[in-house]
Amino acid sequence: MSQQTSAKNQKTPQKSNNRSSNELQPSEDIVAYLKAYARAKPDVAALWCFGIGFVIGWKLKPW
Repeated sequence: MSQQTSAKNQKTPQKSNNRSSNELQPSEDIVAYLKAYARAKPDVAALWCFGIGFVIGWKLKPW
């Protein structure tokens, strides 16, 4: 019986995680970089947010 269960366990595919746990995804890298930049230069980050919001609001205005 134990031989049958060990044979079953060998047949099931094992999920291999090729990435290490501390390696970040590209989108997480960008978010981490932007957070660090905003902490270092909050005035510049705020102006960028205001400018992007202004342009998006201008393009999406209903009239």
